[in-house]
Amino acid sequence: MQDTSSHVLSSVIMLEAKERIDRVIDRKDFILGEDVALFEKEVAHFLGVNHAIGINSGTDAFRIALAVIGIGRGDEVILPAFCFASDAAAVVLAGGTPVFADIDPLTFNLDAASCEAKITKKTKAVIPAHMYGFPARMEPLLELCSSNRLIMIEDACQAFGATYKGKAAGSFGDLAGYSFYPTKPMGSFGDAGLITTDSDEYAERIRMIRNHGSREKYYHEFPGFSTRLDTIQAAVLHVQLKYFERQLDSLKVLHDTYDAHLRDLAGITIPCHEPYITRGYTHYTIRTDDRAGLSAHLQEKGIPFGIYYPLSLHLQQAFSYLGCKPGDLPESERAQEEVLSLPLDINTTMETVLAACEAVREFAGA
Repeated sequence: MQDTSSHVLSSVIMLEAKERIDRVIDRKDFILGEDVALFEKEVAHFLGVNHAIGINSGTDAFRIALAVIGIGRGDEVILPAFCFASDAAAVVLAGGTPVFADIDPLTFNLDAASCEAKITKKTKAVIPAHMYGFPARMEPLLELCSSNRLIMIEDACQAFGATYKGKAAGSFGDLAGYSFYPTKPMGSFGDAGLITTDSDEYAERIRMIRNHGSREKYYHEFPGFSTRLDTIQAAVLHVQLKYFERQLDSLKVLHDTYDAHLRDLAGITIPCHEPYITRGYTHYTIRTDDRAGLSAHLQEKGIPFGIYYPLSLHLQQAFSYLGCKPGDLPESERAQEEVLSLPLDINTTMETVLAACEAVREFAGA
């Protein structure tokens, strides 16, 4: 059996995106053009925030966010060790010090108790990441930030479209960063990202930082970056946003199919569920107590898979100068040995999902 609905939708999006790209080419407004402003306005409404500012990647979202709040030498920023490296790298490049905390083993997100234990007089900000499209538990993290006067920068790169108690992931903190990497549920045709905030002051500074510290061409108030969302990518994302909820519905069907076939298997733990969240459907990530064996079996069956992530940040060579060692963050280290992501993106068919389920069930002896 093959589900073609997502492919039909993808074809519609592709055709419409090509038309919009042609219009950009005809107008020649490649830098901060008409489609950038249109996309920013509509995506801000979709997310329920005051400001959404397009930039060229999710990684630069954190570089800019940290610059906006003035992170520099001597400042500490707490973030999960089990996460992509961009957040921690942004802290280092800003001159600050990343401080790694452990994760909640059920959600893979930043654990509030571990975060609290890492707070010092030098702590200036916290970056919770919404891993695999599953929003972090926000109340304890918000309370920590409020009581300690810390800035929260949400990493919503894997969670565009996810909600926590009815609010969009990325709409809780002072700032948030999103990625529209092509494999994301809402993906661009290249690199693209977004920063959101409710602060008028932050928004104005973000717009200047992304454009060389300038309000007016050739007049620079401070050093900035060249990290604008180009108009072609904005046009593509504007089209994607129009169909995005239908995309999520298609991904939910695939996600639910995995759940139905893989729950209660020996040695396999499926993603957790909470009634107060909706997912962003970035990756379908299971835990297994024999990842090497399952990986070999999936390879033999021709089933694609990914491991996000095989080594926690506190153990990476790039951050070895911080002096972390194995055993410091046990849940992150356990996750790095057990996680395995099965196919789940806008190009995944039901046929692929069922084949993956069959392979996993066969390995588990079901």
